Amino acid sequence: MEMINVEIEKPSSTETDETIDCIRKEKSSVPLISSGINYSELPQQYVRPPTERPNLDEVLLSLDSIPVVDTHGLLCNSTRPKVIRQIGQACAEYGFFQIINHGIPDVVSNRMLEVAEEFFTMPVEDRMEYYSDDPFSKTRLSTSFNVHKDQVFNWRDYLRHHCYPLEDHVHTWPSKPAHYREVASMYCREVRALALRLLEAISESLGVEADFLDKALGKHEQHMAINYYPKCPNPELTFGLPAHSDPTVLTLLLQDEVPGLQVLNNGHWISVNPIPNSFVINLGDQLQVLSNGRYRSVLHRAVVSSSRARISIPTFYCPSPDAVIAPAPASIDDEHPTLFRSFTYQEYYRKFWDKQLEGNTCLQSFSLAHQQQQEDSQLLEHYTQEEEDL
Repeated sequence: MEMINVEIEKPSSTETDETIDCIRKEKSSVPLISSGINYSELPQQYVRPPTERPNLDEVLLSLDSIPVVDTHGLLCNSTRPKVIRQIGQACAEYGFFQIINHGIPDVVSNRMLEVAEEFFTMPVEDRMEYYSDDPFSKTRLSTSFNVHKDQVFNWRDYLRHHCYPLEDHVHTWPSKPAHYREVASMYCREVRALALRLLEAISESLGVEADFLDKALGKHEQHMAINYYPKCPNPELTFGLPAHSDPTVLTLLLQDEVPGLQVLNNGHWISVNPIPNSFVINLGDQLQVLSNGRYRSVLHRAVVSSSRARISIPTFYCPSPDAVIAPAPASIDDEHPTLFRSFTYQEYYRKFWDKQLEGNTCLQSFSLAHQQQQEDSQLLEHYTQEEEDL
């Protein structure tokens, strides 16, 4: 892998020089792209093969690319059924929707975006304290997706950490900027409350008990990431993140005003235009399993810009590792057979991180149809070997 020298303003003391050298040696040599370098052209390790590039001129641009749901109506008995139907329709047809009037104060979201930008504009040596290539580290700064698996790097740096239970994790979060933990803690509490309201609404839209999804997730887990996509000299050659689905139950995305999220719908990539003070909600793989395929976990990707950096902050709402995920019994009948085998979330999550971002391949590997194909292939191989032995 080709290495990039990180350019840092020359320290004023020998002690600082030694500190930076120590950090570089300890943290491996995988570079952060948010290190202050001004790239005139895209480094080779980020260049996608021609067949894997984003083809930006083919992306559909629309003001109403995915449904927008006013969730304030969930609070009123007279309007709640209508909003539940809107959410159910969005889950079935798009797997994505934006929500407005969601109950999280604008000041909370704006402060989270501000402190996220502060973190990624700090000196690189202050951030590298949290650098890790281990995808299972509960607090880590890293780059691309999984540097041990990525054959082509993605134009993204990110900070990721666990958020629930908050008291178990907050002490591992960055201590710089000084108010990071305070701001992020308040944000995480608000987003968790929103996630629980949405899980209840989605359960109702499925025609099951309102607490079905709450119970299905076991003790629950909540992670968040801050994705930082620096300005890119050749955005047509690379991705911030390539097409993938999320391994979660729900992802709640806060983003700045810079477009970048694209969703696959009816075979076309559509650009999701940021709406101020909104959240983008997308269904994760676990919800597709729990609904027995009635609701969809949809491919989406992040593209980058040559003129502006972009920040997005996804919250990943997940089952606890020991939670057993399987289709809801109410979703299975003669016309709707079971589509997925049961598994623990830990099994699924490890398989997800062990692969490159390869579309829905992780979810497909847990389908009963895929399992049957594997069994048939093994049986055919067995009979073929027996015939050769005769």
